[in-house]
Amino acid sequence: MKKNSGNKTLAENRKARHDYFIEESMEAGIALVGTEVKSIRAGRANLKDSYAEVRNGEIFICNMHVSPYEKGNVFNRDPLRIRRLLLHKREISRLVGFTAQQGYTLVPLALYLKNGKVKVNLAVAKGKKNYDKRDAMLEKAAKRDIDRQMKQRFR
Repeated sequence: MKKNSGNKTLAENRKARHDYFIEESMEAGIALVGTEVKSIRAGRANLKDSYAEVRNGEIFICNMHVSPYEKGNVFNRDPLRIRRLLLHKREISRLVGFTAQQGYTLVPLALYLKNGKVKVNLAVAKGKKNYDKRDAMLEKAAKRDIDRQMKQRFR
């Protein structure tokens, strides 16, 4: 019996692409307890306001909400607890170099399963200003109108 090796997205941070310019992204493991894994597999995780920070040479994800598992009783942990990300030292030092620059932050983009393990897609991001967001919305609307016109013309 062969395992499904495909990636299954469990949670996504759609607001991150709206609020930030994504410079680079990488995959990281995440240290979880059993009831958290079961809850995440059930799709009960939220990355909306989450971010990652460096502490003592390790990277931690903050404000990621994982709802308590219904059947977990005493084994459930705090839904907003700080969780450690699993990366190699050279990857951590590279991310530290990015975040040392003014305006850069670490933002999780997605939470997914890969070969039965929960992984986080972590991005180095730079915050957008309001006028950048408006420009992106106008660009998206213009592209949508062009696509609609092309579709109608070639029917």
